[in-house]
Amino acid sequence: MRLILLGPPGAGKGTQARMLSELGNVPQVSSGDLLRTAVREKTAIGVQVASILERGDLVSDDIVVKLIDERLDASDARNGFILDGFPRSPSQAELLAAMLNRRGAGIDRVLAVMVPDEEIVKRISGRRTCPNCQAMYNVTFEPPKKPDVCDKCGGKLYQREDDAEETVRHRLEVYNANTRPLLDYYTRAGILTEVDGVGRPEEVEKRMVAALDGLVPQERKHK
Repeated sequence: MRLILLGPPGAGKGTQARMLSELGNVPQVSSGDLLRTAVREKTAIGVQVASILERGDLVSDDIVVKLIDERLDASDARNGFILDGFPRSPSQAELLAAMLNRRGAGIDRVLAVMVPDEEIVKRISGRRTCPNCQAMYNVTFEPPKKPDVCDKCGGKLYQREDDAEETVRHRLEVYNANTRPLLDYYTRAGILTEVDGVGRPEEVEKRMVAALDGLVPQERKHK
């Protein structure tokens, strides 16, 4: 199973990608996670892209493609994967197609998670993160028991620079200008399905699984 999840930042792609990863027994490959790890570990690429991420701009194709290409070479991705946050433009989609062609593979389905811009702003600008255990909260939708204190480890929560409202609105502008054309690209390819991303995660999960039409089980497997 080789899937792509499209949608604006804050649409819940990460949550749904983790669910589909469990159901399909394939890894979630998040370009954002790969980039943030590079920044956190201060690799050569991380130093190069840190200021770009803080501004909410898109990282150049060559850097993102290099990270994705290396990740798809890992043994756990040989039988499939779920791409979250990549591709972000038709040009990246072409690079991805070439990347997969070299591996004799292709994309099975593209799911576009649809969420209105103002909902996205509320979701992201309300996020707070624990610097110790990386637990995440939302001051509106999922607040911690004590304001600004992590429920799990007691760490002081903070707002990431790229979660500030001004940055979020800029990221949405970038998304609408660069990534929305992907909807047309994959519609023409006949593999795109739009999924309503508004509602509780479990509600969106049911819509996602239904949209995959048999590629994954219809109910979550409980261990």
